Amino acid sequence: MRDDGPMNRGMPVRGAIDLAALAAANKAREEAEARIAAGVVEPPTGLVVDVTEATFQAEVIDRSFEVPVIIDLWATWCEPCKALSPILEKLTAEYAGRIVLAKIDVDAEPGLGTAFQAQAIPSILAVLKGQPVPLFTGAVPEAEVRDVFAKVLEAAAANGVNGRVDVGEPRADVADSAGGDAAAAEPDEPDAFDRAADAVDAGDWDGADAAFREILAVTPNDEMARAGLAQVAILRRTEGIDPIAAVAAANSGDNLDAVLTAADVEVLSGFVEEAFGRLTTLVRSTDGDDRNRVRARLLELFETVGNADPRVLKARTALASALF
Repeated sequence: MRDDGPMNRGMPVRGAIDLAALAAANKAREEAEARIAAGVVEPPTGLVVDVTEATFQAEVIDRSFEVPVIIDLWATWCEPCKALSPILEKLTAEYAGRIVLAKIDVDAEPGLGTAFQAQAIPSILAVLKGQPVPLFTGAVPEAEVRDVFAKVLEAAAANGVNGRVDVGEPRADVADSAGGDAAAAEPDEPDAFDRAADAVDAGDWDGADAAFREILAVTPNDEMARAGLAQVAILRRTEGIDPIAAVAAANSGDNLDAVLTAADVEVLSGFVEEAFGRLTTLVRSTDGDDRNRVRARLLELFETVGNADPRVLKARTALASALF
């Protein structure tokens, strides 16, 4: 029987990118599609919807498995918001159901503004298959917004989000500019994230690696795919390793390989800060090629956890201090 390594040895998985989230993505998609099919998620009354905390799950998360959802964080007093909103609404209408615009008044819904860590408004994000992707902040010209929308549609197609809310036929020029009619897509073909999740479940690291690289070939800045690719590398390195023994070996000596392995299993097991601290300490006590190896591994673990994670931001500061 194949040994699944540290992920199945009973240690708590509390961190990283939720590679559990990749496996969970299948379930989340199925549940969202089931709610939509059952009519639990009502069709939007229009392509532009005002969203509250109460309607966020249905209007944004569930809908994002069907079409990309653009989020507009705004406020009534915000002058740039007043300039940008008509552009967003105009382009949303042009796409005739292939994009939904979700407007969130951050004053009326401060919890949602906090959840998206909005530092300024207007702040624009996309949500694809439940995952938020920051797009831009501030008022920008229509041509730039149009380019952003086109890229969102490309990313959606790469991730199998090819639906359309029922608002009538799309304009031919929009269908052409966005890569063709969604009806020409093959919704039954598993998308690359699904194939990556299935490969991870099967312990097929080569298959998972290939699926993530396929996504990155289309959307090089896809944070989930980059994190998934980094985590697959860790899973490959730690397959068959007893995490408790690995940490004990690192703690009982000064073997560089043992310390790097211990940091790998700590990140996979959710002990992210412990792994970062372990390697940052090692950066201070090494030099030359050894130091470069430790630094490279630490940067890879940052990618795995996610560059926006507060623990990564804190560890980057500590790494800079250790290096200089």
